[in-house]
Amino acid sequence: MPTTSQARTVLERFPAGGPRGSWPAGEYAAAPHAQGTNAQVVMNLRTDQFLVVTKTAIQ
Repeated sequence: MPTTSQARTVLERFPAGGPRGSWPAGEYAAAPHAQGTNAQVVMNLRTDQFLVVTKTAIQ
């Protein structure tokens, strides 16, 4: 099964072990998303972190 890889910019990293019911990565991603940047939260299983990423270059 072929895979494709796309370049992404990591805006911020958050540990996965946050308090129950707390979503700091989602809250962080809301600000750039509100300004028109396609920011999304993904999980990096290898490092046990939530990453806020975008496919567009931030200048």
